[in-house]
Amino acid sequence: MSGRFALFRWSPAFAALPGFPAEQQPHWNLAPGARVLMLREQAGERRLDLARWGLTPAWLTDLSKTPAHARAETLVEQPMFRDAFRQRRCLIPANGFYEWRGVRKRPYWVSGETSLLHFAALWEPFPVGDAEYLSLAMITRPAADLRRPLVLDEAGQQAWLAADTAPDDLRAMLTAASPPLRERALATLVNDPKLDGPECLTPA
Repeated sequence: MSGRFALFRWSPAFAALPGFPAEQQPHWNLAPGARVLMLREQAGERRLDLARWGLTPAWLTDLSKTPAHARAETLVEQPMFRDAFRQRRCLIPANGFYEWRGVRKRPYWVSGETSLLHFAALWEPFPVGDAEYLSLAMITRPAADLRRPLVLDEAGQQAWLAADTAPDDLRAMLTAASPPLRERALATLVNDPKLDGPECLTPA
């Protein structure tokens, strides 16, 4: 399961998008429950917002049950996700994500051929008192015995964010091939969830 990812490098054009936080810091070890950047489209314009990684619909009363992931093969029918799939789609920008494999759970860093990957995600607003916050769930797909984020190429990103993309086209994207990914084995420093620095990417 893609339980952690990193966003530590971005371009000036990315930082110039509406909503980019002036105080945004690089992160090498983002986990469920963290506030992460999400990219969405409003009034035909892409913008960035901070959202809690853990989907929190307004009707949810047990905040210990906020899902961080939505399985691509079942989300269309699930009440937790189906409305957001139709109306509230977003992307999670990342430089890459971590996987743990083998009996001893060796960590691996998985990244793309470009600096930024974009993971398909769903978002929901949730009220807290007089304020409204944002939350999201990362969409995952089967990958051997693991589950990886649904990574979209540029055309896929545009279609995913567009409000007028046909439902059948959206469903087809849930099983589309991922862009090429690279991976490398890491030392075990990243196993510490409290560590959030470049040493997370120390090679094995």
